[in-house]
Amino acid sequence: MILTCTSCDTRYSVDGSKFPAAGRTVRCAKCGHSWQQAGEAAEPVSEPSTPEADLAPDAPVSEPVEGGFSPARNFAPSPVLPKPSAPLGPKLAIVAGWVGLFAVVLLIAFAAVKYRQHIASIWPQSAGVYSSLGLPVNVSGLDFRKVDYRRETEDGQVVLAVSGEIVNTSSRQLPVPQMVRVTLSGADKRELYHWTFKPNITVLAPGGAAPFVTRLASPPSAARNLEVGFPKDGS
Repeated sequence: MILTCTSCDTRYSVDGSKFPAAGRTVRCAKCGHSWQQAGEAAEPVSEPSTPEADLAPDAPVSEPVEGGFSPARNFAPSPVLPKPSAPLGPKLAIVAGWVGLFAVVLLIAFAAVKYRQHIASIWPQSAGVYSSLGLPVNVSGLDFRKVDYRRETEDGQVVLAVSGEIVNTSSRQLPVPQMVRVTLSGADKRELYHWTFKPNITVLAPGGAAPFVTRLASPPSAARNLEVGFPKDGS
């Protein structure tokens, strides 16, 4: 059964068996207009009028159709739209801030390790911190590099020749101690013999290096290790 609103011409498809011959009052769900709608066929015996029926979405009628009709059904409630999510801008800014902070910390740690010798020469107290981390440093700023040795024969006698460089690893000019000690030890690391020599330079510029060569006649045959350094007592 098709009902048409007499005010806005909206059409509804409804179940005709629910309308008695005497009709009933209905109301348009679109414009709210009410009218008396008769049943499909008149009956000889009149029946009492029925209360007004609303053609509302929750009534057992069909939705309005344009140019055709659809089967009668109940209207489903309107879907609930999801709440809009928070903008990603602030979250991305926080993440970027933490990433930047982490990168700065890594950069500082890398510089502290790579340039630890320069830092220790300027701030000697930091040497203990580096040593506790397994990164020993030379607080004096002077170091020995390219240390090598060879056995030679002179006048039928074995001579041990030790060579290398004294290097200034600091960023400032440093005086060179006038005594260098060479120590020979056995396989058990126990000292067998030592001697000293005077370097041929008194001052080293930042990053400068001074070569040295020293010789020992008849070195101990049991010597297996060699160490070059400055005497701690200066003698």
